[in-house]
Amino acid sequence: MPSVEEALPRHKGIFYGGSWRDPVSPSWVEIIAPATGKVLTTTMQASASDVPLAVAAARNGFDVWRGVPPLERAGILREMARLVRNHAREFALLDAHNCGSPLRHLDYEADRCGFVLEYFAGLVTEMKGHSVPQGFDSISFSVREPYGVVARIAASNHPLLFTVGKAAAVLAAGNSIVIKPPHQAPLSALRSAEIFDGLLPPGVFNVLTGGREVGAALASDPGVAMVGLVGGSDAGRSVLHAAADTIKRTIMELSGKNALIALPDADPERVAAGMVRGMNYTWCGQSMSSPTRAFVHADICDAVLARLPAHLAKVRPGLPEDPQTTMGSLIDRTAFEKVKSYIAIGIEEGAKLIYGGHPPTDPALSTGYFMLPTIFADVTMNMRIARDEIFGPVQAVLKWTDEAEMLRQVNELEFGLSCSVWTRDVTRAHRIVSRVEAGFCWINEASRHAQGSPFGGYKQSGLGREECLEELLAFTQEKNIIIGLGS
Repeated sequence: MPSVEEALPRHKGIFYGGSWRDPVSPSWVEIIAPATGKVLTTTMQASASDVPLAVAAARNGFDVWRGVPPLERAGILREMARLVRNHAREFALLDAHNCGSPLRHLDYEADRCGFVLEYFAGLVTEMKGHSVPQGFDSISFSVREPYGVVARIAASNHPLLFTVGKAAAVLAAGNSIVIKPPHQAPLSALRSAEIFDGLLPPGVFNVLTGGREVGAALASDPGVAMVGLVGGSDAGRSVLHAAADTIKRTIMELSGKNALIALPDADPERVAAGMVRGMNYTWCGQSMSSPTRAFVHADICDAVLARLPAHLAKVRPGLPEDPQTTMGSLIDRTAFEKVKSYIAIGIEEGAKLIYGGHPPTDPALSTGYFMLPTIFADVTMNMRIARDEIFGPVQAVLKWTDEAEMLRQVNELEFGLSCSVWTRDVTRAHRIVSRVEAGFCWINEASRHAQGSPFGGYKQSGLGREECLEELLAFTQEKNIIIGLGS
């Protein structure tokens, strides 16, 4: 098994046009391991000056790639999947140390990434147009064509999935891609560029490291036809503003302040287990679909709260390569300080802290950005911990009795990504789900994704749907053609 040092990318620059290059104005940044605070490596960081060069190279790549027959493109995506799986342990080590996540839970992410590549490879023949009857004298039909250069801006909680995985539909549709990995965690994206080098035509797969400046430049560059983003709603608004001048298409997965709704007939033990599982503590709660607001009916609220500690005690923060670790660290000091500040705000506003609220006491974790699972009870919707996206391991429990008022509170925020409903009554479950303003819902389940099912949010939680055929079609545009058949 390789060490993380052996898995590190060999190249420190940026990759576009089929070549590794130094940025126009090279600046070196330290890549920190958030579980220890130590420097993993250093890489060069691009700036806005590099964007036009990368986009021009991507345009040249697109001109070749769009002409590759769909089934041939599919074969290349399947080869990408094979390479990802062959290097699964390297990717797992990189993301584990670059993000502070448990290594034991990351091997499957490379496999899932491979599956996503294979899934969209299998859909290439579904990019179909349609025909419209016109009589004997003409025929009207449509075809689907790729947009051109697509920019993908990734978040830090799942770097491999949000860079290579999110490239799958883009490439299957015949577009070229410029990936901007998260500035805190660029290593798996850089390593993927090394592994894929020579497999795709030059300029089809490109990686630009960098911060917000690079993302903004990609969103505003006239050579970029479409932008995909996984990030916060503030970042979404910035991308939309930058894309407005050239009326770019966008697809976005954005912030969530999601509700878990427990009805009075729900089993308190199952609700408590679902609350813990849904919070994605493996990633230290850094998941936009986590149910950070738990609306628990008054009849079972005390019973649920009483059962939570037993489930939370099984969540073990630790270093990435420790096989006992089940919970990782926050991504960086900024995230750590934000979570700390919201815990203090919750206490100050009168919420009752019933679990966690501080870093673990293990001295081995003292230099990392760890925080225990944190649960507040007696929360009301006028508190900031019930309204703001914290993006960390903090869950607010709100007791309810009136269904209409509870649903009003669930829906009153500007977010609408996901919702989890717990009950034995399937009729009531469907009634609740039909009134919830969220794009992805579970009944007696939480957090699980299902490839092929459309994932995306309502309101300010995103635009478009991903992980399904609709994602592939979103990266195509429809052209209609009328042929006159008259003499």
